[in-house]
Amino acid sequence: MAGPIHPRLLKRAAATRRFLIATVVVGILTAALLIAQARLIADWVTLAFDIKAFPPGWPTALLLLALVFLGRGLLAWVNSWLAHRSAASVKSTLRRDVLKARLSTPVGAATSASLVRTLTQGLDALDGYFSKYLPQLGLAVTVPFLVGGTILLTDWQSALIIAFTLPLIPVFMALIGWTTEKATRHSYAVADRLTNHFADLIAGLPTLQAFARARAQKRGVDLNEEQYRGATMKVLYVSFLSAFALELLASLSVAVVAVTIGFRLVYGHVDFTTALFVLILAPEAFLPVRQVGVHFHDSVDGVAAADAAFEVIDDATTHAGSTPAPAGALALEDVTYTYPGAVEPAVEGLSLRVEPGEVVAMSGHSGGGKSTALALAMGFLAPASGRVTVGGVPLTDVDLGSWRDQVAWVAQEPGLINGTVADNVALGHTSATPHDVAQALTDAGADFGPDKPVGDDGEGLSAGERRRVALARALVRIRLGGARFLILDEPTAGLDAATEARVIEAVRATGAGALIVSHRPAVLAAADRVVEVVTA
Repeated sequence: MAGPIHPRLLKRAAATRRFLIATVVVGILTAALLIAQARLIADWVTLAFDIKAFPPGWPTALLLLALVFLGRGLLAWVNSWLAHRSAASVKSTLRRDVLKARLSTPVGAATSASLVRTLTQGLDALDGYFSKYLPQLGLAVTVPFLVGGTILLTDWQSALIIAFTLPLIPVFMALIGWTTEKATRHSYAVADRLTNHFADLIAGLPTLQAFARARAQKRGVDLNEEQYRGATMKVLYVSFLSAFALELLASLSVAVVAVTIGFRLVYGHVDFTTALFVLILAPEAFLPVRQVGVHFHDSVDGVAAADAAFEVIDDATTHAGSTPAPAGALALEDVTYTYPGAVEPAVEGLSLRVEPGEVVAMSGHSGGGKSTALALAMGFLAPASGRVTVGGVPLTDVDLGSWRDQVAWVAQEPGLINGTVADNVALGHTSATPHDVAQALTDAGADFGPDKPVGDDGEGLSAGERRRVALARALVRIRLGGARFLILDEPTAGLDAATEARVIEAVRATGAGALIVSHRPAVLAAADRVVEVVTA
């Protein structure tokens, strides 16, 4: 977080800007009530000592003091109410932006476990940033100046001491804040690693059980937990140490004011009313700034999650193109792409062309970049060099929504919803009839009926059956939805030779251009052209 306010939160979330203005207004009103409170207490206490009895009109003074306390409580409630509304608005905005970014770039981005943690527990920590840190920051930029100005008009010598000692707190706060932020980022990274490790273990638990390796993974989880515990304790250690340092510095500063004004009171250089008034106000000048350092620790977790959310948003492939996708061939022209954090490119210097009605197959060793090439063709990723064109128009100039309307895509692990096979196939087009669904399943080589139940994430279907359902959905999308390209990632994996031949025939019969990743000899033999993907 560069500076006291996170610049991205201020820039992207209008609610943050409105809330900052509100906190400044609340800070000014709070400072005015603090000055009124100190004035009432100093005047009436001095008067009571002078006459050695309850002064006349003391019920009025108590009523005014109660109104001041009520006003401060009301301002604190308003600040809290505004804080929670602003936090909810900003979290909602960030979650929508992250999900939009994820939908635009479903590959090569943060893992699902990291995404879930960021969107839930992570962004929820922004409540501390908005409900504690920002309100206190508003008080820190208003109360010390107004209170200090009042002390200056009352007793310039005390104001001079405050003016020299007060800036020391932000200086120490910044030094401590950098250490805290570094420790918190490390803790967040360790927690993210633990989350992904645990998610991978859950996903692979059946395989681990089958090979009797489930218990052996407990040691890895224990090590990650120990690292997270150590990182968390380091954050707490820094937080408590910084709070102690700021409290000590503020207490010593107030003590200097109190000692000097006490000596001046003894020698008659200041009257009792002024001395009491300054002594009441002096701690209030230091308190808001000191509390900013304390509440900074409440904000760092949320800020770390916000940074993670912004990384997902920034990594998304975004195009400003508005041109509808034209008719014509799909082409990848000397494209290269390297995943963030990787050293070697996943795809380097790849060129291929798919004409309407043509079947082009991509082959190559596993991990050679074939799936990355498909992601580039879909617009999920933007090439670092080279370009992807549709009908001769660069994909960066094309409205991606209109382009994807013309594409039927089958991934290696197709997404399926809870329902029946027919429900999942009908997702290809809303007007699909039971006959259309049954025909598509037959052409996709399915040996099961449309009424077969499907659980969450395709539960109840084998890997081959999931691909058949996804391929049938793609056929429906072409036949009824007007899609003119098929992009298929290992569509016939797990199929027997006869079923594989039927699938290839169905794909060619659609008349759509097809770009297929496959290692299967039958698919490569049936394609019009085969492009070998080789990464240096």
